[in-house]
Amino acid sequence: MNFQNAISWFEIPTLDLNRAQAFYEQIFAMKMIPLDTPQIKMRMFPLESPMGVGGALVYNTQFYKCSTTEGPLVYLNGNPDVQNVLDKIENAGGKIVIPKTQISPEYGHMAVFIDTEGNRIALHSIPQQK
Repeated sequence: MNFQNAISWFEIPTLDLNRAQAFYEQIFAMKMIPLDTPQIKMRMFPLESPMGVGGALVYNTQFYKCSTTEGPLVYLNGNPDVQNVLDKIENAGGKIVIPKTQISPEYGHMAVFIDTEGNRIALHSIPQQK
């Protein structure tokens, strides 16, 4: 087995899928891709390649629970600088709980925010190679 990435897919729970979609589209300046099944409604983050790491906002109240304190912490790509995303979070309806913080010079920066659905989500950016 060959692991290129530790994560291959993630799902972020929502209470209001349209509100969550608007929040993430605003802070990342992109359009999400609708993908609904009879059991679950999803809005996928755009992928450059079908083989890349992907994820989606999901709505199914019997299977998912939003939380600011429980469960895994997902780190979304904040390249080239997490501050660019953080600057949009409060205007979009979210709350910053850990501001831009350096992990180390080699591993870049991280931050944590609460989205419009009450989920704790993190950002990570890697220093640009010069």
